[in-house]
Amino acid sequence: MNNSELFRQQVQSNIDALANNAELPAKSLQWMLDVSLPGNYSYNFAWMGRPIIQYPQDMVIMQELIWAIKPDLIIETGIAHGGSLILNASLLAMLDYTEAVTGGEVLDPLKSKRKVIGIDIDIRQHNREAIESHPLAHKIQMFQGSSIDENVIATVKQAAQGYERILVCLDSNHTHQHVLEELNAYAPLVSSGSYCVVFDTLIEDMPDSLFSNREWRPGNSPKTAVREFLKHNSDFIVDTKIDAKLQITVAREGFLKRL
Repeated sequence: MNNSELFRQQVQSNIDALANNAELPAKSLQWMLDVSLPGNYSYNFAWMGRPIIQYPQDMVIMQELIWAIKPDLIIETGIAHGGSLILNASLLAMLDYTEAVTGGEVLDPLKSKRKVIGIDIDIRQHNREAIESHPLAHKIQMFQGSSIDENVIATVKQAAQGYERILVCLDSNHTHQHVLEELNAYAPLVSSGSYCVVFDTLIEDMPDSLFSNREWRPGNSPKTAVREFLKHNSDFIVDTKIDAKLQITVAREGFLKRL
């Protein structure tokens, strides 16, 4: 057995040990609730110049998934400042680059079909201008409107035609009904072996008192939508290995793998 295989087995052993530690998820959650949320921890990062409201752990796992899946299309609901769009666009650009190098080709970034589609009900002008002026703008297509509007869904499905490996990320309105409708609309586009990642399932495990000014709350959250969706969609499973690996994540039970 070579050193690489030994290291891979050691990493898997580490993850298995984390999964079998019954106390660790509660401790991780407590740190998020007691330390990170009061300090707006997830607001403090940027990706290639754009604010990205994510935990670093979730950024890293998206890199791992994208490298493994090698999608030619990523669909995101929720844009905000655009950091997640830029993150995913940069990873798709790296796939283009590595494939060009491997194939002995000269990379022409404007000829690649890989792209990210972003959907938001309100793309604020200053954010739109920043995204459209970014060096990776050529890999991004944005649609303004509700992600569950029939016309928007039809437009996205039209734009997704011809793509073979599709990954979906849901991170807009976090109510049960909205996320469930997003799942029903966009999860069928996910290719076999790829993922639909539902962010902010963490809401279900947070105190109700934190949501006095929000529609979503425990009992009306992305996690309840995921559980309802899975009752009727046996071709998706929760990848619990990712939960065990990350521990610190807003998407526990939200990494849905298509079989």
